[in-house]
Parts: sequence; structure tokens; C-alpha cells
Amino acid sequence: LCDTKNSSMMLIRIGESGYSCLFPHLNLMTINIIFRFTILIYTTQTYPLIGILGYNLRTLKFILREENSTRQSEDLGSQFTEIFIKQQENVTLLLSLLEEFDFHVRWPGVKLLTSLLKQLGPQVQQIILVSPMGVSRLMDLLADSREVIRNDGVLLLQALTRSNGAIQKIVAFENAFERLLDIITEEGNSDGGIVVEDCLILLQNLLKNNNSNQNFFKEGSYIQRMKPWFEVGDENSGWSAQKVTNLHLMLQLVRVLVSPNNPPGATSSCQKAMFQCGLLQQLCTILMATGVPADILTETINTVSEVIRGCQVNQDYFASVNAPSNPPRPAIVVLLMSMVNERQPFVLRCAVLYCFQCFLYKNQKGQGEIVSTLLPSTIDATGNTVSAGQLLCGGLFSTDSLSNWCAAVALAHALQENATQKEQLLRVQLATSIGNPPVSLLQQCTNILSQGSKIQTRVGLLMLLCTWLSNCPIAVTHFLHNSANVPFLTGQIAENLGEEEQLVQGLCALLLGISIYFNDNSLETYMKEKLKQLIEKRIGKENFIEKLGFISKHELYSRASQKPQPNFPSPEYMIFDHEFTKLVKELEGVITKAIYKSSEEDKKEEEVKKTLEQHDSIVTHYKNMIREQDLQLEELKQQISTLKCQNEQLQTAVTQQVSQIQQHKDQYNLLKVQLGKDSQHQGPYSDGAQMNGVQPEEISRLREEIEELKSNRELLQSQLAEKDSLIENLKSSQPSPGTNEQSSATAGDSEQIAELKQELATLKSQLNTQSVEITKLQAEKQELLQKTEAFAKSAPVPGESETVIATKTTDVEGRLSALLQETKELKNEIKALSEERTAIKEQLDSSNSTIAILQNEKNKLEVDITDSKKEQDDLLVLLADQDQKIFSLKNKLKELGHPVEEEDELESGDQDDEDDEDEDDGKEQGHI
Repeated sequence: LCDTKNSSMMLIRIGESGYSCLFPHLNLMTINIIFRFTILIYTTQTYPLIGILGYNLRTLKFILREENSTRQSEDLGSQFTEIFIKQQENVTLLLSLLEEFDFHVRWPGVKLLTSLLKQLGPQVQQIILVSPMGVSRLMDLLADSREVIRNDGVLLLQALTRSNGAIQKIVAFENAFERLLDIITEEGNSDGGIVVEDCLILLQNLLKNNNSNQNFFKEGSYIQRMKPWFEVGDENSGWSAQKVTNLHLMLQLVRVLVSPNNPPGATSSCQKAMFQCGLLQQLCTILMATGVPADILTETINTVSEVIRGCQVNQDYFASVNAPSNPPRPAIVVLLMSMVNERQPFVLRCAVLYCFQCFLYKNQKGQGEIVSTLLPSTIDATGNTVSAGQLLCGGLFSTDSLSNWCAAVALAHALQENATQKEQLLRVQLATSIGNPPVSLLQQCTNILSQGSKIQTRVGLLMLLCTWLSNCPIAVTHFLHNSANVPFLTGQIAENLGEEEQLVQGLCALLLGISIYFNDNSLETYMKEKLKQLIEKRIGKENFIEKLGFISKHELYSRASQKPQPNFPSPEYMIFDHEFTKLVKELEGVITKAIYKSSEEDKKEEEVKKTLEQHDSIVTHYKNMIREQDLQLEELKQQISTLKCQNEQLQTAVTQQVSQIQQHKDQYNLLKVQLGKDSQHQGPYSDGAQMNGVQPEEISRLREEIEELKSNRELLQSQLAEKDSLIENLKSSQPSPGTNEQSSATAGDSEQIAELKQELATLKSQLNTQSVEITKLQAEKQELLQKTEAFAKSAPVPGESETVIATKTTDVEGRLSALLQETKELKNEIKALSEERTAIKEQLDSSNSTIAILQNEKNKLEVDITDSKKEQDDLLVLLADQDQKIFSLKNKLKELGHPVEEEDELESGDQDDEDDEDEDDGKEQGHI
């Protein structure tokens, strides 16, 4: 063991002293012996051997080190790494060594595994990926309390997650985002050291080009935790090199989440989350702050650009941001001032152009605001303020070719896919010099184009004109109205110029082709057929198509078509715009076909276009009709669902009240039985006095309330009868011709109306049930009143002492007070029933209003009328059966000798029962 320790320390000192030339003499057997002995020491778990274990791991690390920059040392490290991982169990055992908490074992193990990943990353990643709990063991390094191991663990995870989506997902779901954000917060956010930088690089590895991790990051509310990173204040000091690096990486991390290369749905959700948590507002604060380094300001502009790109809410907020100046100016104006200023850095001007493009991307509202600043009605005559339109015009006609190009591209984005603004821009008039009449912006662009300026300027103006004239026949007519434009374009295309001018020739061919393809033949001198004849005579169709192909064959065209961000190494490469490459790709083929088409084919195509337009208008009309009908159906469905909910609530309330009434009835019957038994043995003269003093008053009130409830019930029944007559009227009305489609469209509503009617019938039956319950309660009250009057007339039993009589009197008074309390509760119950009836009445009123609305749509109720007729017949059958039953009951009562009143049958029946009970009570008293 002593020799092993000494030899390991000797190898470590050789590596540290730089004599790594001795390492090639180590063969595979030597490396395996060292590592196998390391594992043997680890399995013994003896403390003195743990130190030797650390020395052995450090020895292997120095053997595999790649710090020397010479090619020989790099090849040597790769060879030893390949030897080490040739047996996969070596890496697996190394992962198990990382579970050892001892610093002298864990730290060298982390360094050794990092070296393996740097040498042969993909092979080692695959071994770790298939190892059980391999990634989870490495994630535990972030929770180590020793900062050295934790920081080296971050570097290890950087190498592990590089270009491996599977490992990135595992690391992310092992709670890596939470731990890394905690480390960044503990280290001081942007003011932290290199540890913050390492964590940010690891976060970029996990999120870049990984849609699953990006979605997990957003749903985990980790975007909200990024806001404190950008709270840097407005100080002119405190921008250290490390802080600049950290903030630069933080901005890049935001851009990873909202990159245009991400799926549109994921980008949009991240943009909305950044606005809601205030991250966009914080970025705009940095954008308008003073003392911010140039590279941070440039990256902030690019970040804000992608946060607002295509998101209407974020674009509207950005339009409202003002710079802290006196007077305040919009941020867009301040940025455009930097773009057209040739003294500003080139990278900053490109960033401002990208920000302006992103602000106008799919933002017709913003496009209209920019174009409106060029119109005569909105220009400030005093000249105190500078608008965005004035800055663009100034840059478009300045002497700086880069400003010309940037302003032309920016103005083209204000017209992108917006025919309305293309027509509005035709109204812009420019004053060229004193004493001369103003000229239109379109004419001024063609004038500058014909003057033979720099290539960059001409390319920018041609891209603007092509964007302006595409899909806008009115702009094409204005362009062709100037008789000098077509000869200029044909002359440029027909000449044989050098390679530098070939791009201009191709753009001129594209502009002339747009003038043919989008020509509405409103000018006789420049109709489609005449322009094609002119091309054939002066240029030749083959030559024209060849010149048109120069655009897509240019080397800078493919570079610009890859990314929307204008990222150029120098101003000379600033030729094409990303959106313009899309336009060329769209129009190149159709222009080629249009050049070779004959006049007859053009006529046929125009007829087809007109037919398609008519068809589209018809389809649009029907779509609007269907959309309106869908809205109406949705409203009806919502009303039906609301009525169903209310009905369920009413049914629940009725059920509860029925159960409560039943409980009260049971209690009342029990008290009545007890009172009947006690009345046979007690002197009721004091009871009669008490009852006569209070009970009749209460009962009269109850009777009045019951009468009111009866009148309300009759009123509701009359309203139901009116509704039935209304339905009969609807059935009798005949649908007008031509409404088959509409009636079929509302056939689905008939079932919903049938359900409403069924609910109304249910409510009606509930009303009848409640009225029966109230009648029974009234009868029972009358029975009590008769009994108390009978008790008052009866004499006390002789022979009883005054003390016994007083005791019984007190007992009876207590019972009577309980009865009075029960009567009050029943009164409250009846009031609740009255309120319930009022609610049901309101429900019926709501149903009547719904039926009144449906009456206006009677032409759509053909199917509903049939269903209503069936339901009405069923209802009539049910009513006939009910009347028959009532009539039979009346006859039975008359046969028994009981007089029956027409208004209240149940009450009379209850009174007969009470008389029978009184007679039985009288017989029992006489017998006693």
C-alpha cells in the first residue's frame, strides 16, 4: 500500500510539473491496474485507504488531462480516454465513486469524469445514459454544501448536457431549473461571479432547441424568477466585466425562450408570460437607461425585439414606452434616430432595424400608426417634434447608403401584407425644393433610382417598390402612370452589365414582372399584353427569366433567408432582407408563368379569378350566416343551461322544504295526540281563555296568507293558460316559403324548447302539491281551534283541589305556549313557501320572455310545432284524467253525505273528519 501511494503521488507531481511526455509510456494495463486498485480500496471502506483512493483518481485525471494546447497532448488524452471507456464498467464504477461524501474522493472523481466528457463526450454520454441512476447521481452534486464540488458539478453537467436532448430532459426533470436558479440568486444574480456564468451556460444547454424543456420551464413559473436578473438600475458605475458577461448570457437565455425558430405556440405563451410578470417592462427600462454598455444595449434591443415579435399585447406596450427626455419621446422614435445616424455602431443600427421589423411583424395597427405619421393630416407643422415617418423619409433620401437601405427596408415592413397602408402611402407628398411642386413618395423613389446611386441604395429602393406594388393594383397603376418608369426598367434589364449590376437587373426584372402580374389593365398604354410584347421585343422572354433568376442565385440571398434577424459582418453584406426573400420565392414562379401566358389564357385566368372571387364572396356570406346562427344557438344553449341550473336549485329547495314540512307535520301530530290525551283529565277553562286570546288572531292571519297564495296560484295558472294559447297560435301559423334551410338549421332547438315546457309542467305540479299541503295545515289549525273552544265550554271535574287545578293549568299553559311557538314556525314556513312561489313566478316570467323571443323566429319552428302538438295532446290527456279523478272523488263525498264546496274540497273533507273526531271525543267524555 505504501508503494502504491508513493507511485500515485509521483505521477501526480509529474503531471503538475508538466512532464506529461512520460505518460505515453503508460499502457492499458497500467491504467486498468490503477483504476482496479482504486475500486478495491473503495470497497474496503477503510479510512487510511480512502486517501490513496483520492490519489489514484487524481492520477487518472492527470493522465487524461487536456489542458495542454498542443496537438500531441490532445491526441494523447483522447487515446487514454478511449482506453479507459473501452470497458463501460469503468465509467459505471466511477459514477458509484461519486456517491462517496469524502472530499478527497468525490472532488477528484468529478474532475476525472469532466475530463472524460471533454475528451470523448458523445461516447461517455451514452454510457452514462444507460447506467442505472447515472444522471441522478450527478444531479446530487448541485446539492453539495461544499462550493468547490458544487461549482465543478455545474461544469460537469455542462459537458454532460451538450448536444444531447435525452440527457437534457432527464436533467431538467431532476429539478435542475430550481437548483440552478437558487444558486444564481444566492450568488447575487447579475452581480455574481463566474459561478453565475457557469449556471447560465448550463441553463442555455438545457433550453436551447429543446421544446420539451422550454415548456417545462414556462409551466414551472421559472420565467417569473428571471425578472430580478435585470434590475440593474440607472447607475453609470458598477459595470464590471463579469457583470457584463452575466447580463449578456441572461439576455441570450430570454431569447432562447422566444426565438423565432421555436414553435409559434410555445413562443407566444412565453411572450405573454414575460409581459404578465413584468419582464418586458424591466427590459424596456434597461433599453431607455443611461450608462449602459454598448454591447449590453445592443443585445437588449435584440431581446426586446423577439419578446414583442408577433405578440399584439407586447407590441402595444412597446408602442407606449417613452424615453426619459424632455419632452418625452416614444422609444420607437429614439431608436429610429439611432438607426439613421451614420455615426452609430453598425451592430447597434442592425439591432434597431430588427426591433422595428419585429414591432411591425403581424401588427397592422402599428403599421397604420407608422404610415399615418407620413400623411399630411398628421404632420406637425411647427416642427417641434420628429415623427417616425419623418425619420424614415430622412434616412431614405440621405447621402448615407446604409441609412437608405435601412429606411427602405423599415418602410417596406410597414407595408408588409397590408393593402390598406399601401394605398394610404400613395397619398404622401414630398417637397423637393422651394418653388417646385411636391411630388409623391413613389415618384421620388423612382427618381432617385434612375439617378444611378450606390448599389446598396438602389437595392433598398427596389425592394421597397416591389413590396409596395405586390398585391396592390392601384399602386401598380400609379407606378405605370409615370411614362419614364417602364423604359427605365427595360433599359436596365436589356443592358449587359458586370456581375455587380446583375443583382440590380434581377430586381428590375422582378419589379417589371410585378407590374404585369398585378396589372388591372386600367391603363391602355400599359396593359398586360402590351407589356409582355414590349419585353419580348426589347429584352426577350428567355433573357428576362434569366435576369429574374439572378436574385435567388445570389450568395447573400440564401444567408438572408435563414434567419429574420439582420446579422451581417459588415455593411457591404447588407443587401437582402429576410421578408423580401419570402416575397421573391412566392412571386418568381408566378411571374415566369405570367410572361409565357397568351392573351387568351390571361382572359381565362381573369374569368376564373372572377368566378373564384364570386364563389369566395358566397362562401363568406354563408360563413357569416352560419357564424351568426352559431352565436344564436350558443345564446339559447346558455339560456337553457341557466334555466336548468335554476330549476335544479328550485327542485332542491322544494325537496328540502317538503322534508321540513313533513317533519313539522309529524311533530304537530304528536303534539295533537298528546294534547288529546291530556284534555281528558285537565280543566281547560284557563286553556280556553289563553287560546281565545291569541290563537284566533294567528289563525286568521294564516288564513289571509293562504288566500293570497291561492290567488297567486290562480294567477300563475292563468299565465300558463296564456302560454298554452300562444303555443297554439304558433302551431296554427304556417311557415313562409323558402325557409326550409333555416327551419332545418333550428331543428335542434325543438328538443331544448320541449325540455323547457317539461320543466314548466314540473313546476306547475309542484305548485299544486304545495297548495295541498297548505290546505291540510289550514284544516289542522281549524281542528285545534274547535278543540280549544270545546275545552272552554266544558266544566272542570268536581272533587279536584285548587292545587291540582293550578298545577294542571300551568302544565296546559306550557303546552299551549309550545303550540303557539309551533304555529309561529308554521307561519314562517308558509312565508317561505310564499317566497318560493314568487321565485317560481319569476322563473315562469323568464320562461315567458324566452318564448316571446322564440316567437320572432316562428319560421324556424316547424319541427318544434310538431313536438309541441304532441306534448299538448299528452297534457290534455293528463288534465282530463285529473278532472275525472276529481269528479269521482266529489261524487264519493256526496254519496257519503258530506257537502262539497267547489273552491276547496280538501278543506271540507278535513272538517268532516274533525266533526267525526269531535263526536267520538264527546262519546268518550260521556262514558267517563
